[in-house]
Amino acid sequence: MTNPVPLSTPAEEPAAAPPEGSGTRARPHGAWRALLPSRSPKLITGLILVTAIGLLGLFGPMFAGDPDAISDASFQPPGEGALLGTTQTGQDVLAQLLHATRGSLQIGLLVGVMATVLSALFGILGGYFGGVVDESFSLLSNVMLVIPGLPLVIVIAGFVPAADRGWWTIAVVLAITGWAAASRVLRAQTLSLRSRDYVAAARVAGEKPWRIVSVEILPNLLPLLASQFVFAVIAAILAEAGLSFLGLGASNSETLGTMLYYAQNGFALQREAWWWFVPPGLVIALFGCGLALINFAIDEIINPKLRNTRAGLAEGGVAAGAAGAPGEPAPGEPAERPAVLTISGLNVVYRTARPVHAVKDVSLTLGRGEILGLAGESGCGKTTLAYAVSRLHTPPAEISSGSVTFHDRDGRDIDLLALEGEELRGFRWAKLSLVFQGAMNSLNPVISIREQLADVLTTHRPGMSAEQRRARCAEVLRLVGVDPVRLDSFPHELSGGMRQRVMIAMAMLLDPQVMVMDEPTTALDVVVQRGILREILRLRGELGFAVVFITHDLPLLLELSDRIAVMKDGEVVEYGPAERLYRAPEHPYTRMLLDSFPSLTGARGAFLRDGAAARHDGRTALPGQHTHLSEGAPR
Repeated sequence: MTNPVPLSTPAEEPAAAPPEGSGTRARPHGAWRALLPSRSPKLITGLILVTAIGLLGLFGPMFAGDPDAISDASFQPPGEGALLGTTQTGQDVLAQLLHATRGSLQIGLLVGVMATVLSALFGILGGYFGGVVDESFSLLSNVMLVIPGLPLVIVIAGFVPAADRGWWTIAVVLAITGWAAASRVLRAQTLSLRSRDYVAAARVAGEKPWRIVSVEILPNLLPLLASQFVFAVIAAILAEAGLSFLGLGASNSETLGTMLYYAQNGFALQREAWWWFVPPGLVIALFGCGLALINFAIDEIINPKLRNTRAGLAEGGVAAGAAGAPGEPAPGEPAERPAVLTISGLNVVYRTARPVHAVKDVSLTLGRGEILGLAGESGCGKTTLAYAVSRLHTPPAEISSGSVTFHDRDGRDIDLLALEGEELRGFRWAKLSLVFQGAMNSLNPVISIREQLADVLTTHRPGMSAEQRRARCAEVLRLVGVDPVRLDSFPHELSGGMRQRVMIAMAMLLDPQVMVMDEPTTALDVVVQRGILREILRLRGELGFAVVFITHDLPLLLELSDRIAVMKDGEVVEYGPAERLYRAPEHPYTRMLLDSFPSLTGARGAFLRDGAAARHDGRTALPGQHTHLSEGAPR
């Protein structure tokens, strides 16, 4: 970005949000319809196959005869006496098939549940908690993967006495030997999700680990879990058929595998008695095909990005911004304000093989209601400093020395570096909140905006009723210029600017005294940036919170901030009022940053030319601009 664009112009004033009870309405059953996939031939075919075979296994044995009844009609082909023919000893193949289907479905479903639970336990929990837990779980899963699967199943099944080898024993053996591969996949995905901004935001909000795993991480893994469950069911039915074919199957149990075993021992293939071995094989194939077809629809059910919305929201139904009185611009020489946050001699070191001193002896003071800009190139330590203030660092990051003191409205001074456990959890978001860089990564893609906003209130204000939470969520969206109808939307249904406004609304839910904004306008076009910055100024003026605004865009901070701190290689090389840094920067690095931005009307370095700036209502305008952030400008 070069010279900042004025935050509002008459020609580009965004439409106001529609009043309640008019215009745009929420979809009556939108939340439920969003959970359903669109109809497709694959889904319908899969449901028909699985439902038909499931009903046959569930109710068929009630109407079938005794599968063990022997008659003189040996190897009778399908006909009137026996719909699917008879076996070598005259047993009814249809009766055997119905009972065997039930037995195989029991084993398949039980193994699917147990293997999925085990893979989730070892993969998700190990990946999230890390450390010794992850290493122990990974070691166990690696050992299970190294051992060949089929020989291990045969050894374990053969070790169990035949008299004790019931269908549930076979299910336990198959589950124990079938979870490790899925666990590794889940662990890899959890490690990726653990570093996402919305998980970090949940930690900042003070949510407990079990809630973060179940609410923030688990929904994103549901497609994987569903796919692994389907695979485990099919693999279990096939593995049981293989064990039974080898004579290691369930004793005194009817399964599709035992049917194939007895058909092979009865020389059905040699005698061309196809009706004995084709039906059980066909049931296994059709059931697997049905589950595979259903699996194609699972991603659409879980992942909202893949849904075909049946009733789209009208374009532009949500206000891009709310017109209102902008916050008063800070004077060129800001008056001294009572401090709300004091950072003294802060040092942060990453304890790696070669330690990195990321923040070096930083001392800053944030005044109440002040906007403090933190500028510098990528990698200079801006975000590390913000994470240190909010206590979000995890190893190998370590605060080696210094202090961070929060001066509460009630007169108390709170040592942030001494807070632990519930005290830290209660402080975050209630008194200091964060707006993370990249709103799409900060919002959970599979949870609606309403649920994500309400989550903060549920955690920090457990006494609020559901109605009060709904009202508060709608209120903060109105404050940032987003129509509350968007509460039922998912993040992918919002534009980049709207997502960023939602993140600001989330940070405002508990009326914090300090908001840390880490490059909140990154990747947004200049028009949307202007709207976001205008909202920040307006809300600061209305609500009185202080802001630490982090960005690499120094000209933007000259327009927005009361004071600016310039960082280089972990150090604050210059710190002072915005106008002084603009008119008379002292450090060569500050001058170099300003030199790197061309003026709209002059050559590179025009920011530093004497006499080039114009005064406008007591606020300095940058070269090439006619106004400051909150004023209109001719186009």
